[in-house]
Amino acid sequence: MLRSDTLFGKRESNTPSPSLSTNSSPALSSTTGQGFNKPVSSSAGGFNSPASAHASNPSVNEVGSKLIVGPNIKLKGVEITDCDTLVVEGFVEATMDSRVIQIAKEGSFKGSAGIDIAEIHGTFDGELTVRQKLVIYATGKVSGKIRYGNVVIEEGGQLMGDVQVVGANTSMPPKGLTVAKAV
Repeated sequence: MLRSDTLFGKRESNTPSPSLSTNSSPALSSTTGQGFNKPVSSSAGGFNSPASAHASNPSVNEVGSKLIVGPNIKLKGVEITDCDTLVVEGFVEATMDSRVIQIAKEGSFKGSAGIDIAEIHGTFDGELTVRQKLVIYATGKVSGKIRYGNVVIEEGGQLMGDVQVVGANTSMPPKGLTVAKAV
């Protein structure tokens, strides 16, 4: 390999070495546990979410076991176990108990899920229990039997079905609850 510093007789000290670069492609950065705000792929529908959604919960960016169901992939009739984070860009029909579920704009989950944190850009249909925080973005649609600790719904997001707050005081909705669009 020819080195430009010896070829032209000078050495540029400001040029970073390619092998030391910490900037990787978006597809690679998503699998390194560097955070959900990095797009998994260009067809993921854009996971760039408001910083406020993650500011109160830094655990979303922790590294752990992660399953990514990519675009145009269909995963049906399974039980997902021992998965810290499930990223759905395609279609998943399953039952699971996990820490985090992230459904992309084009992603869809059908089934039953017990989750600590759910971020929904696409669709969820079934039985969803979110122990901590349910975030439904403007393109998100959640329907079925829904239980949650806290909820954030962007304008345009939809929450339909049998919806209840999980916690000590279930008669009053949590502070700051945004009313979902009725369908």
